[in-house]
Amino acid sequence: MLCFAALQKRSNIVRRIAENQFGGARKAFSADPRCASTGGRLSEPWTGSDLINWIRIYSNCEDPVNLSKLSAPRVSRRSLVAAVAATALALTGCSSGGGDEPAEKPTGPVTIKVWAWYPEFQGVVDLFNSTHSDIKIEWTNAGTGQDQYTKLQTALKAGKGAPDVAMLELQEIPTFQLTKHLVDLGKYGANDVKGDYVDWAWKQVSSGDQVYAIPVDAGPMAMMYRDDIFKKYNLTVPTTWDEYKAQAEKLKTASAGKSFITDFGANDGGFLSGLFWQAGAQPYSYDLANPANIGVNLASAEAKKVISYWEGLVNGGLADTTAFHTTDFYNGLGSEKYATYIAAGWGPGYIQANAAKSSGKWKVAPLPQWVAGENKQGDWGGSSFAVTDQAKYPDIAAKVAMEIFGAKNTEAWKIGIDKAFLFPTATPILESDTFKNKEYEFFGGQKVNEVFVPAYNAIGPFAWSPFNSYNFNQLTTGLNQAIENKTSWTASLDAAQANVKTYATQQGFQVQ
Repeated sequence: MLCFAALQKRSNIVRRIAENQFGGARKAFSADPRCASTGGRLSEPWTGSDLINWIRIYSNCEDPVNLSKLSAPRVSRRSLVAAVAATALALTGCSSGGGDEPAEKPTGPVTIKVWAWYPEFQGVVDLFNSTHSDIKIEWTNAGTGQDQYTKLQTALKAGKGAPDVAMLELQEIPTFQLTKHLVDLGKYGANDVKGDYVDWAWKQVSSGDQVYAIPVDAGPMAMMYRDDIFKKYNLTVPTTWDEYKAQAEKLKTASAGKSFITDFGANDGGFLSGLFWQAGAQPYSYDLANPANIGVNLASAEAKKVISYWEGLVNGGLADTTAFHTTDFYNGLGSEKYATYIAAGWGPGYIQANAAKSSGKWKVAPLPQWVAGENKQGDWGGSSFAVTDQAKYPDIAAKVAMEIFGAKNTEAWKIGIDKAFLFPTATPILESDTFKNKEYEFFGGQKVNEVFVPAYNAIGPFAWSPFNSYNFNQLTTGLNQAIENKTSWTASLDAAQANVKTYATQQGFQVQ
């Protein structure tokens, strides 16, 4: 693993340039020798924040350097370029291996270690292994979501113990790409499969010709609704959010307050982001090709429109606020407590597994629109396969990432769709008659993908931050506090934006 402690041995050129060009430096290159355990933080800060930004980004130390104490005079572009060039020379040969480095050609079958938490994934692994004599996948379920990410970050920071291929949710790609732990799959033919994915999905995993992961599944949003409740109270399926509120008011009166139009789970940042996405909000402007800069606009007019709308539903007793993914939430789906569920493309399997007693009572309709007649969509969730820089054979690992749930792997997708309830990102799969015409008994035989596929195709671009865990924490914590204390929801959004901007600045980003 490339790290400041290792780089220190090759830093004489950088040291001299920094001492000469950045006169305020107390020590031009003084690094914590415990880099692997500290994340590469400098024990004494450099002066010249631009150079620090460059080194932070092009190092593989996990945590960004904290630049909050820097107060150096502005450095010239010429000095910066000289220092950067020297640093690049010093970095040469410092990596620990793997990733883009050449490896000897294997003399026999290669084992590729994969971390993932997809349901029913063992069947997919067995299928791959049975059809490849030269590659064997060794699969580990290292935990779900953040549990896996924590273990993965620890292994990457230590320089050993990471898998060759790792499942990453789409919103996590910038975090791992920033620390240079993801192999550019464009070097191994990934752009050859670009045409198998719609534009927005491919842009989630790439920057220009550089590809950091291969999309697997996504979560286009729609409105699931209880057909029996709608019939019981003579409700009309809404097509706009205004109509949705009107039906919520009608339901409250007709059910004497026993039923809510839905549940608003403020504990799920992905759900909130999906709603922002549909409304046209862009909380972040961030490009993997320019990772030192980030734009933060969490409290945009579009985001506040969404928050204000749901605040009105909750305060009016029209929507519940039970946390998602809890027993009470599942019970609400299975009973008559909730008339609708604003869900993602993976929702059919999710609700089937957790509200089985309501089978046959649900249907799916398009997500209500802010403007009648428009077709604006958002995404909630989605994942990919990335190759880490610890892969001994990155070309073979890239092959696994591209093929295991690839557009031509119909047998794997049969497992993914029928047993794991994944919503595929590969266009040949999701546009196939088999997928689009699949009838779901739980939804009364409805072909629900006739709703989800058009929604998926209409999703627009959306950027994530390289500190998504912090972002989600600020959103959900602020909203839950506002709900509990009955304070302004939009004020919580303003506070989240201020906190995120401060955090980004402290981590060394140029915040716009």
